[in-house]
Amino acid sequence: MVSDQQPAKFRGASRYVLDEELAKIVNISMALEMPLLLKGEPGTGKTMLAHAIKESLHMPLIVLNVKSSMKLVDALYQYDTLTRLNDSRFGDSQRNVSNIEEYLKMGKIGQAFVAEKKVVLLIDEIDKADNDFQDDMLDILDQMQFDIMETDKTISARHRPVIIITSNAKKDLSDPFLGRCNFHHIAFPDRDLMRQIIGVHFPDLNSDLAGACLDAFYRLRDVRGVEKKPATRELINWIRALQADPDFQLKSLKSGKIPYLGVLFKKSNDLYMALHQSSASK
Repeated sequence: MVSDQQPAKFRGASRYVLDEELAKIVNISMALEMPLLLKGEPGTGKTMLAHAIKESLHMPLIVLNVKSSMKLVDALYQYDTLTRLNDSRFGDSQRNVSNIEEYLKMGKIGQAFVAEKKVVLLIDEIDKADNDFQDDMLDILDQMQFDIMETDKTISARHRPVIIITSNAKKDLSDPFLGRCNFHHIAFPDRDLMRQIIGVHFPDLNSDLAGACLDAFYRLRDVRGVEKKPATRELINWIRALQADPDFQLKSLKSGKIPYLGVLFKKSNDLYMALHQSSASK
């Protein structure tokens, strides 16, 4: 494995509002060459952090979206046995059927290992995988190498990637897994931080409209019994919806009338409770 120089410090990106503690843990994780595990509810910017690091440090980004049915080998490489079998039967392929390597394709972790330059590797929603997947994956990331069984070949990383791992905390991660990562919990933005985030996306937004939107947004997040609270993404899309409506009037929002609740709430029961709360507040 090639020894890398330490990357430049991460200080945020054009569309990512970064607090000081998160900046510190990102930079120390890069300095120690340890994976950074991020937890927090959906919409707190866990996934977008990897995109911000990509932008800030001018590094390629490779994203592994973890699925519940995924096997670790799929994240490392895939061997296309079916195509090789068909090529050997019909004999009309341009590939050399006797060369197994022509039927191997790197998975996302494999791509990060063989990349020509240092990359950001985002492993998104690791809590969807079982404990064996999690622990075996970190073994691979510790060793920075894995074996291809079909060719008895070892793939070693050319450069150690910057590794960001996200979890929505839907399932506990194993102690060995937690022990091998740095950790940061991203709390949901408070009103002041959310105002900064909104300002990044809507630099010309009227301050009265911004204030009314934030009042309504946080009030709706407090509705009891809501399963999926609206997150930052929903707030941004909601403001876009209000701006796109030529008939929208700020005074109606201030009076408690909240249009386009379906942009904020994505589940029927949540929408019903939000509608009830909206009607009761008028």
